[in-house]
Amino acid sequence: ILRQAVDLIADHRGIERIDVTKIPLDDKKTFELLSSGETTGVFQLESAGMRRYIKELRPTTVYDLAAMVALFRPGPMDNIPLYIRRKHGHEPVTYLHPLLKPYLEKTYGVFVYQEDIMAAAIALGGFTGPEADTLGYAIRKKKSAVLRSMKDKFVTQAAERGVQADTIDAVFKAFEPFERYGFNKAHATCYGLIAYQTAYLKANFTVEYMTSVLTAFRDNAEKVAAAIAECRRLGID
Repeated sequence: ILRQAVDLIADHRGIERIDVTKIPLDDKKTFELLSSGETTGVFQLESAGMRRYIKELRPTTVYDLAAMVALFRPGPMDNIPLYIRRKHGHEPVTYLHPLLKPYLEKTYGVFVYQEDIMAAAIALGGFTGPEADTLGYAIRKKKSAVLRSMKDKFVTQAAERGVQADTIDAVFKAFEPFERYGFNKAHATCYGLIAYQTAYLKANFTVEYMTSVLTAFRDNAEKVAAAIAECRRLGID
């Protein structure tokens, strides 16, 4: 879709071919479109639930999009309202422990990515990188025997490092949603970036972008109907 839209824009507007990897990441029209929730044809942001949340979120950076894509999954989804409240200052940003601040600052203290579990294990439990990775794997894959031993290790080592018992429990509780599903940061960032790129072309080159969406989904009646309805809403013949 992106490739064809870029070709159409160059052909129809007589401008140099856009390199979507070099578009500005602070485009006002793009974030206005995203905040409107009118995201038909925008990668990863088309579902009714996602549209509602993206409208409430009013994203201002690609990081917001990456976080939303990661959170909109079974498990971490429960943290979406918290992320939104904290982003807009409706709730203070807090951290389960001060040592977590450098890792969770961009996500307002909310556990969003698989790497957040690893960071907490290293920062609070003194885990090595491979140990933290094993803990994350045990949580994701529901390896109960491995998880039990890693949890015991985390509880013991965090306590030895002076972390309070209630904090240790709260941190491990924050890991639980990732048993159902969790994105790693690289995957979420790629998805967030592609979501932004599609939104950028839709916001700034609407006709060419929607043409490309229609062409890509020409064999899918439901998607074609949704795209045509969106074109009508936008006043495109």
